Amino acid sequence: MADTYVLVHGAWHTGELLEPVAETIRAQGHTVHCPTLAGNRPGDSRATTGLADAVQSLADFITERNLRDVRLVGHSYGGMVISGAMSLVPERVRRLVYWNAFVPLAGQSLVDLVPPHYKAMFNGIAAQNDGAITLPFPIWRDVFINDADLATAERAYGLLNPHPYRTFTDPAALNTELAELPVGKSYLNCQQDIALPHSLPWHPRLSERLGLFRLVECPGSHELCFTDPALLARKIIEAGRD
Repeated sequence: MADTYVLVHGAWHTGELLEPVAETIRAQGHTVHCPTLAGNRPGDSRATTGLADAVQSLADFITERNLRDVRLVGHSYGGMVISGAMSLVPERVRRLVYWNAFVPLAGQSLVDLVPPHYKAMFNGIAAQNDGAITLPFPIWRDVFINDADLATAERAYGLLNPHPYRTFTDPAALNTELAELPVGKSYLNCQQDIALPHSLPWHPRLSERLGLFRLVECPGSHELCFTDPALLARKIIEAGRD
C-alpha cells in the first residue's frame, strides 16, 4: 500500500537535504515530500521569522497540495514544527513520527528543552549575527555527526544554512497536549545521537510525552540523513506504517 510522507527538516537544514532519504522511501512505492520551512529558504529573514511562521509554512504546504493521511516526520527542531501543525491541519495527518526530535508541552520553547550551555551559546551567536545562529564546526563534528569521517562531516557542514533563533525561543502553540491526540505517534531514536547529552536524552525524556507511541531504534548519529540515508529511510517506513 502506498503511503504519503512529509519529511520536515531540522534547524540549519533544507528539504533538499532529505532527498536521499526520500528517494529510498519512494523506491518502496510511497509518495514523499520534503518542504523547506519558512526561515530556511533563500532570502528569508533570520531576524524576524518565528516558530509560528515555520509552522504555518508547513500547514500551507500540506493544504495547498491537498495532502491527506500524511505520515508527518519531524527531525530535531522539526519536532516543534510538526507539533504545532497538529493545531492547524489535524484532519490531514495519519501519524506523527519524531526522529530524534523535540516534543514540547504547550507553551514550551526549544531552548527550554536543551542544556543551559547551548542556550548561552545560541544567545551569544544570535546577538552577533542579527538573530541568526549557526553551529561551530567542532560541535557539529563531534556531537551532531559523530558517526561520519572528517570528509563527510565537512561536506555536510558546508550544506547547512543560518537558522532564525526566534524559532528556538518562541513557545509552542498547541491546542491539545500531544499525549492526548488520537493520531498515531512514533519515536525514531538513533542510538549514538549525543546532540543532547545522555543526562537529557531524546528517549525516553521526550518520547514519553507522546502518550501511546511506537518506539523504533537504530544505530547512528543525529545526522543519519547524511551518513546512512538508506537505513534512515527503512526506519522511517517502520515508524510510519499502520
